[in-house]
Amino acid sequence: MAQVKSGNKRAEKARQTRRRILEAARELFVERGYGATALQDIADRASVAVQTIYFTFGNKRTVLKELADITVAGDDEPVPTMERQWFRDALAADTADAQLRELVEGAREILGRIAPIVEVLRTAATIEPELAEAWQRDTDPRFTVYLTAAQALVGKPDAREELSAEHAADVLFGLLSPQLYLVLVRDRGWSPERWGQWAYGTLRSQLTGA
Repeated sequence: MAQVKSGNKRAEKARQTRRRILEAARELFVERGYGATALQDIADRASVAVQTIYFTFGNKRTVLKELADITVAGDDEPVPTMERQWFRDALAADTADAQLRELVEGAREILGRIAPIVEVLRTAATIEPELAEAWQRDTDPRFTVYLTAAQALVGKPDAREELSAEHAADVLFGLLSPQLYLVLVRDRGWSPERWGQWAYGTLRSQLTGA
């Protein structure tokens, strides 16, 4: 029993160290940019040895990739978006209208977290060919999420007639994109709440029979 407790304490300490490194990386990437941030800078900000970062992540690319993952999720639990309770609840909604309300609310929370590092991710992909190749090779996971949502939505009684899942997915993917969120919230000064109301209203008019 003592060994189990000791192991749990070590695992929790390692998890806290990982979180501290990722938070330091987030701050520095946003403040200075990806290219101008060295692993030693992250180590100093996180109050760890740089060797700890190498041991935990291997390199700066992996730090950024994991940072992007937990920023989307909102935590470091290994649960993908489509298995998150909020997403499952949205898909289970009785109507397309109710589903859109829940999807927009979930997207608003995610975009509020990811928006500050969108430019970091874009710049990093131009600096690190390995990142660009990995992200360009795979289908954008956002589209996979919204295609799943669209497939559920088109079967609801109030969905627009003859609406295809592919078209609905394209509309969701475009209107709920971080790029458009940044244009309206960062550049035009909208509040996240105003963005949410607009996104829901626009999607409702495009995808339902209302």
